[in-house]
Amino acid sequence: MPSNSVAETVASLLPRAREELTELVAFRSVADFEQFPKSESEAAARWISEALRTEGFQDVAVLDTPDGTQSVYGFLPGPEGARTVLLYAHYDVQPPLDEAAWSTPPFTLTERGGRWYGRGAADCKGGVIMHLLALRALKANGGVPVNVKVIVEGSEEQGTGGLERYAEEHPELLAADAVVIGDSGNFRVGLPTVTTTLRGMTMLRIGVDTLKGNLHSGQFGGAAPDALAALIRVLDSLRGEDGSTTVDGLDGGATWEGLQYEEAQFRKDAKVLDGVGLIGSGTVADRIWARPAVTVLGIDCPPVVGATPSVQASARALVSLRVPPGVDAVEATKLLQTHLENRTPWGARVTVEQIGQGQAFRADTRSPAYAAMAEAMAEAYPGEEMQQAGQGGSIPLCNTLASLYPEAEILLIGLSEPEAQIHAVDESVSPEELERLSVAEALFLRAYAAN
Repeated sequence: MPSNSVAETVASLLPRAREELTELVAFRSVADFEQFPKSESEAAARWISEALRTEGFQDVAVLDTPDGTQSVYGFLPGPEGARTVLLYAHYDVQPPLDEAAWSTPPFTLTERGGRWYGRGAADCKGGVIMHLLALRALKANGGVPVNVKVIVEGSEEQGTGGLERYAEEHPELLAADAVVIGDSGNFRVGLPTVTTTLRGMTMLRIGVDTLKGNLHSGQFGGAAPDALAALIRVLDSLRGEDGSTTVDGLDGGATWEGLQYEEAQFRKDAKVLDGVGLIGSGTVADRIWARPAVTVLGIDCPPVVGATPSVQASARALVSLRVPPGVDAVEATKLLQTHLENRTPWGARVTVEQIGQGQAFRADTRSPAYAAMAEAMAEAYPGEEMQQAGQGGSIPLCNTLASLYPEAEILLIGLSEPEAQIHAVDESVSPEELERLSVAEALFLRAYAAN
């Protein structure tokens, strides 16, 4: 069948895809069950399991993973003797942050300016729809030429490792010749890109205690040790004067070879305010793909509204460290914990608790699967060649799969290009990217089967 038939089929299926994405986005499937009902995530898992059954998948199962969340699995048999490809996405999403700050309700898919807005539209419910579109296009144009396994995770954004541990306990479940992780994105809209490296991550909660209780700042301030001030001091020690991450003992000087990220484009993509400088040194690609990056995710302290003139007895913070390829996340965690403990001033009592952790990832770009994807992307994006880029984010499952199936070829594609603003207010997906990447995935499966 000519590839233009695949493209025409995908185009004809886009209205249905929008309806399905609308239904998926409506589930408030944040896998933090202290903030959002677990029933919302369970409903999303059921929706996906029904969608797989409708497409003829066998052995469809909602898997209860060790972290208390659910992942959805299904198997679609191909021709006898065919290769097996695993397609991955996740249905859990980041919290919407300030819902009032969204231009339209975060859990209502809304079209505006040629894009579809909603939490999870790109990251990564759109990835679920992308896989379905690709398979439907192949079924309408000669059939799916490989065995297909689909796994849709329910806690990727929380980093709690449920699916990783489940896969380790059931190593035969996700075995495949190639894996397509639908959770990254093109370098920019219209430029087909495969992500070849991911930073790992570790997340720690630090608590500082100095007093048995808050004290009047007029009576005791100046001598009584302030826990919030101690916390600020230790958090500040994690950055150099230029903003570079400075965790004691952790190398921060690696460089990125390959596709570069122009500073002006990065400023535009990141929406940096005029006059505000970027932090760190080296190229932008060095800083976001090849080097560690620390971020203070949250601080527990009195809000400004209602604050009293008190010396604070306790303060807490959540700290994330992105770990580049080549650095062991376990070792980085130890270094960060030691740094926090050693840099806490005034003999304040400090506790450090690990919340999440995942290893970095580097793909083998010399594999047949990469050649097949390059061919497919060139067809889906006429006039463009496939690019290889890094990504600063983490997908812990990648390393688990690479460890369990060392012969498997792992590719990362997806809908999270810079304009998508994943994890931020007004997340969106480009329907044109959804269309073209669905075509690319379908053509990849066809080319991979033929190689």
